[in-house]
Amino acid sequence: MVEKLEAHKPWNAVEFLGLQVRYLERVALRTPYPMVAERLRRLVRTPPLRGNCVLVVDATGVGVPVIDLLRRSELGCELAAVTITGSGKAAQSGNEWTVPKTDLWAGLTVMLERGELEIAKDMEGVGALARELESLQMATGSARAGEHDDLAMAVALAVWRAMRYGFGVRGWGPKVDDYDAVLKYHCRL
Repeated sequence: MVEKLEAHKPWNAVEFLGLQVRYLERVALRTPYPMVAERLRRLVRTPPLRGNCVLVVDATGVGVPVIDLLRRSELGCELAAVTITGSGKAAQSGNEWTVPKTDLWAGLTVMLERGELEIAKDMEGVGALARELESLQMATGSARAGEHDDLAMAVALAVWRAMRYGFGVRGWGPKVDDYDAVLKYHCRL
């Protein structure tokens, strides 16, 4: 779970401080998809998430049947399906996106480098996430051979969605209108 951090100022002004990773959960291999869907449904229906969140899901590979299952699961939140590609430009059709993996990793890198992504140090899985982030080869957007990247990818997907369509980053307003320009400027792509 990634949420927006804000500071409330006098006269009801709100300053965007960044995003915070507050919850991680790695699903065990071979967990049946209906069990995953039920776990997600229970999670997004708990306060304060109920009706107040976006579930960003990797729709690459076997993801399409899982996305269909999640849509039938009455989650009570917006579902954003993202198919990760090897190249090209991000595109949207309804609540489905195709996004280059390099965009996901670059957005995550920008937030980390600017100090706009905090990772809760006391949450379960923080050590595994830290190892994944350290093992990533940001230039290629892939983990080293034999390394997992599922937690880092989940965070990258959430950060991408928040930067592009939701929370924005300091100095860019409520959302980033030209996400590609931000990435090119900060990552020299």
